[in-house]
Amino acid sequence: MSTPTAIPHSDPLSTLYRDHHGWLSGWLRRRLGNADDAADLAQDAFMRVLKARNAAEIREPRHYLTAIAKGLVVDLFRRRSLEAEYLAALARLPEPEWPSPEVRALAVEALMEVDAMLEGLGSRVRQVFILSQCDGLTYKEIAAQTGLALRTVNKYMAAAVEHCCLYRLQRAASAE
Repeated sequence: MSTPTAIPHSDPLSTLYRDHHGWLSGWLRRRLGNADDAADLAQDAFMRVLKARNAAEIREPRHYLTAIAKGLVVDLFRRRSLEAEYLAALARLPEPEWPSPEVRALAVEALMEVDAMLEGLGSRVRQVFILSQCDGLTYKEIAAQTGLALRTVNKYMAAAVEHCCLYRLQRAASAE
């Protein structure tokens, strides 16, 4: 049985973690009011640095880690908001029709993925896309409901589909 190889103290990621993890955890704890969430998000921030493999290039570590942490806090609140809306919708169903906890977790993950994909769209483009894809409205019905020209609805849908395709390609490329 071999012993694990120790990470040298000169490793930039180890140094960054050692020097700033406690500070970042405290910063997050003050903003969130919850030590458990703060610890999770601090770990997630360092995982992002690990995945980016750029620890050696970081010149202002606290600024960099703060920027990552702010994004993670937004993601946390967005996730909780989506989850709360989903659970509220489930609560309107008879209990025997509720999906299992596993299916609920998968549904929340899918909602987060769709939310992330739509994040880069302008509000009107997103509205048109959701009316088409979620509400099942025709382009003509969307034009009538939103007061947009049919040509504009077509343009917005083309932009939304292109955005979603590019998002999926970027996700696939980053997974490789």
